[in-house]
Amino acid sequence: MSPWWLRPPGDEPEEAPEAAPRPADGEAQPASIADLMKASAEEAAAEPEEEEEEEGAEPAGEPGGNGEEAPRRKRRRRRRRRAAAAAEGESAKSAHSTAEEEDEEDEDDRDDYESVARDILESLPVAASRRASTEPEERKIALFCDLENVALGVRDSEVKRFEIHLVLERLLEKGKIIVKRAYADWERYSEFKIAFHEAAIELIDIPQRRYTGKNSADIKMVVDAMDLCYAKEHLDTFVVLSGDSDFSPLVSKLKENNKYVIGIGVKNSSSNLLVDNCDEFIYYEDVWRDRVKGPEITGLTKKKAEVFSLLTDSVLALQRENKDVLWGSLIKQTMQRKKPSFNEGYYGYSTFTELLQDAERHQIVKLKKDQRSGTLVVTGFAKRK
Repeated sequence: MSPWWLRPPGDEPEEAPEAAPRPADGEAQPASIADLMKASAEEAAAEPEEEEEEEGAEPAGEPGGNGEEAPRRKRRRRRRRRAAAAAEGESAKSAHSTAEEEDEEDEDDRDDYESVARDILESLPVAASRRASTEPEERKIALFCDLENVALGVRDSEVKRFEIHLVLERLLEKGKIIVKRAYADWERYSEFKIAFHEAAIELIDIPQRRYTGKNSADIKMVVDAMDLCYAKEHLDTFVVLSGDSDFSPLVSKLKENNKYVIGIGVKNSSSNLLVDNCDEFIYYEDVWRDRVKGPEITGLTKKKAEVFSLLTDSVLALQRENKDVLWGSLIKQTMQRKKPSFNEGYYGYSTFTELLQDAERHQIVKLKKDQRSGTLVVTGFAKRK
């Protein structure tokens, strides 16, 4: 008899077809598709957790150690659920719900990462970083001095004598002086040599021409200034210590190269053309008068009088520079620029805060405590002359 599936239509028996003959013992039985899917699901579910521990530390970028599952582990767990759902023959509705659960877990992952990012941002010192960003960077200054013009102008003024250290102290309030050069016929102005040497100023000797009474200091000074302007990009501020109008083209060229130009000169010998062309112009007479300002310091030991005098000079310097808030750290930085050897320990103070508090007790300055940072701020002088 031919098999039932080869019989013509209508000849099929009413009874169910006979089951396929079982293979003999020892023969390989072909696996069905359902068996293969079930075996794959069981294999994935039985994947040992110990392998992850033996692999060592989790890859960089995966959050771990904070009670959160790494994204790689979550993906493995989802794959196992999908394989188990397929092996057990879950309905389309169950598969749809599983996809929704996965979307929810993805959303949870994003929320976790955003939460971690917020925690990191909140832990940053926002107040300190904001204060640092608002404070300008320290200026890098190059000083060029035309001694002949300044010395002759001072002799005809109320001051009568030029003192270079007063100029340097004023410039140190603005930043760090990197280059210091003075141009003159030093045989004629030998009385200034010692003071300029002590200030570590490079002396450029320009002998005077006997037959004309002129010298070439101006052109030499211009050439050196332009050379530094192009060769040393870190120098952002140039100081022209002269009142001669011949330096006005130099000032214009320096400003064209994005340099900040400060002019210093004697009032009665400074050309208006040069004064108006500079970004800032300081009269020497004003520098000379400012040296006697500040509160009176009497009845103190020599060391305390010295450190309090330096403190008041630094506070005055910051006030002249229109600093809004006089932080203790900013005052200390200015004191160290004015006197590089300054150290509060030499004067018997363990910290700079202790120095400020002692100055307040002696009615030198007035202090207040910043509410956000907890540091001391100088609000002004306790008394003046």
